[in-house]
Formats: sequence, C-alpha cells, structure tokens
Amino acid sequence: MSGNIKHRIHEIIFEADTPLGKLFDVVLLIAILASIVIVSLDSMENYHDKHLKLLFTLEWILTIFFTIEYILRLYSTNRPMKYATSFFGVIDLLAIIPTYLSLFVAGTHALVVIRALRILRVFRIFKLMGFLKQGRVILLAMQNSWQKIFVFFLFVILMVTILGSVMYLIEGNVNEGFANIPRSVYWAIVTLTTVGYGDITPVTALGRVIAAFIMILGYSVIAVPTGIVTAGVMKEFKEENTQVCTSCSREGHDIDANFCKFCGWEL
Repeated sequence: MSGNIKHRIHEIIFEADTPLGKLFDVVLLIAILASIVIVSLDSMENYHDKHLKLLFTLEWILTIFFTIEYILRLYSTNRPMKYATSFFGVIDLLAIIPTYLSLFVAGTHALVVIRALRILRVFRIFKLMGFLKQGRVILLAMQNSWQKIFVFFLFVILMVTILGSVMYLIEGNVNEGFANIPRSVYWAIVTLTTVGYGDITPVTALGRVIAAFIMILGYSVIAVPTGIVTAGVMKEFKEENTQVCTSCSREGHDIDANFCKFCGWEL
C-alpha cells in the first residue's frame, strides 16, 4: 500500500504525463513566480514599509510549500541521495535555505531569487503543449560542447592579451587610458565583445586602425560559441517523454522507452 502511495506521489511530482502531474507543475510555476515577485517587492522601500507583514507571511507560506515538496521528492524516489545531489535536487534545496537562513543572517533573504532556476524544471509542461522543448536539451548540448567552448575562450583570452599588449606599446606613451597592460587588455575585451563603454579610446592613427580591426573581429567571436551550442542542440534534440526514473531521478528518455537508459530501472 505504501509502495503505491509512493509511486503515485512520484508520478504527480516528477512527471507531467498525467492531468494531476500537469496541474502540479502549473501550481509550482505560479508559486515560483509569486515568490520572485514577493522578494522583489520586499526590496522596494515603499512596499517593504507598507506591506511588511503581508509579504513576510506570504513568503513563509511559499517556503513551507517548497519545503514539503522537497521532502516529498526525497520520499518518493528510491535513491534519495541521488536526487539530493543531482542538479535539480541542489537547486530545490538552495531554493528553500535562504528563508530559514534569514532568521540568523540578515540580508540572505534576497537569495530566494535562486528559485527562478526552478522554472527550468517545469519547462516540460510547455513541451507537452507544443510551445517549448525541454530545457535539458540545451544543458546537455552545452555539457557535450564544453571542450570546444573552453578551447575557443582560451584562444579569445590569448588574443585579447596580445592585442591589449600591442595597444599598450602603441598608445601607452600618449594616452593615459592605456597606462598599463591590464587596462589595455580590459579595453581589448570591451572592444572585442562590442560592448564599447567608451571610457578608454585610442588617439593615434595606428591605434584606431587596430581598434577597427578588433571591432570587426568581435562579430566573428560572438558567432562562434553560438554556432557550437546550436550544433549541439540540433544533435541532441529528439522527441522525449517526461517520465523521471524513480531510481536515478534522470529524465530525457525516448518516447517509447520502458526502462531508464541511464540505470536500467523500469519506468
């Protein structure tokens, strides 16, 4: 009997293939958004002074709700520690700690905005409606592309260091903005990323030529990591169901899967 209740709770909380599962995800999404709005209003002096008691009460109601939900997630999975140490398990825990921590350390209450990350969990309800694909596809694509991205950013770091040093040699004696290599590298990063704060600008003709070259190069720099991640997303994307394994708490199984592709447990 307890096993059936445990399975039922898991089906409602972790999955979105049933009406109750979808309803729970919608309620959870509303609660997360409400919590973010509450902490935002609490940071505004006018609302904080006039509605302190109301905001405090609502925040604790939501925190208790999230705490009960977290406990039920631990209870309904066969391997609680596996879930607790997973990405979403850590996020779920971090989402409730700040409110309790604020009782002992002032100012930590604002950290509840971490709950915004929990919205990633309920993306699956949009997938069933045909609007969005699971957020895990993007995360998985970035995970599988991290080596390419790391090599690319290493190349960018070397490039801005060299270009910054060159600008220091060219502009250093005539321009206070390029007084040292770190400041020149900072300028190279700002220019390469097309941010352009304008706090440091070259004054020599050669310096401006190099600056123009870096500006044009910046568009290519932006396009490369975007292309890497996009290729990874296209490679990883495929139709999946929303079932979550009760053993390893992993999701992303094939639409017709009967067993978990990560641990072999029956779905």
